[in-house]
Amino acid sequence: MNRQVIELYDEYTHGGLDRRSFLGRLARLAGSAAAAAALLPFLENRYAEAATIAPDDPSLKTGHDRFDAPDGAVTCYSARPKSRPKRRPAVVVIHENRGLNAHMEDVTRRLAVAGFLAIAPDALSASGGTPKDEDEARKRIGELDPEATLRSYVAAVKHAAKHEHSTGKVGCVGFCWGGSMAGRLAANSQELAAAVVFYGMPPAAEEAARIHVPMLLNYAGLDKRINDAVPAFEQTLKTTGVRYELHMYDGVDHAFHNDTNAARYNAAAAALAWQRTLDFLTRELR
Repeated sequence: MNRQVIELYDEYTHGGLDRRSFLGRLARLAGSAAAAAALLPFLENRYAEAATIAPDDPSLKTGHDRFDAPDGAVTCYSARPKSRPKRRPAVVVIHENRGLNAHMEDVTRRLAVAGFLAIAPDALSASGGTPKDEDEARKRIGELDPEATLRSYVAAVKHAAKHEHSTGKVGCVGFCWGGSMAGRLAANSQELAAAVVFYGMPPAAEEAARIHVPMLLNYAGLDKRINDAVPAFEQTLKTTGVRYELHMYDGVDHAFHNDTNAARYNAAAAALAWQRTLDFLTRELR
């Protein structure tokens, strides 16, 4: 995929470019409106292909639930193994800027298959939940109050720690927008024991200095928008003495773990980052 096309789509999905302007510029890059239309299926997420773990997998208990947060109830999707032991380490899954969609529910089930109690809150609960239209979901994510949303995720960690099927040890894993929230959660939740970031913008310096839990940081080598802020973030972690692992996956794009996106997904990098994630969470939450 042409790098200019990828960067244009990033500007559209993360930089506030409206859809009409995006499609016009895409047509110019592709050579015609028809060529641009042919590119769109490769750029946009294809959620019909999301289920690597079937929603009705017989080894899992899945469902939707609610928990209380300071600014109102939050709905969530959860998954856990049916097998013993009854209690498992818990992981809060923090979705991308498209909300709690089929792909993120599948990621939640992947954690359950690996032996965790996985809980994925919907940051758009207050507005009726994640809409089917991902442009609308992204718009609503951008309109969220950052501090109220952080409070909801702090409450999610508390909910996970007290869950009847939890050991009380809780980690989090966040992707893109959720990766940024995972970094903030690591600085603001007293109950959190570990955090995994997938290509999320690092927290502001003052907040980064308050991080107190081990971190696994997965970044995409071609993701300049995020990576420009990584060296200062790493220096802060070194200065404060936080245990961390930082992995830069060369030659891959932002969202390389999202297997519903043909233009960005990189199977080798995704598999390696996921195995590192499972190993890290298993070690830190035991």
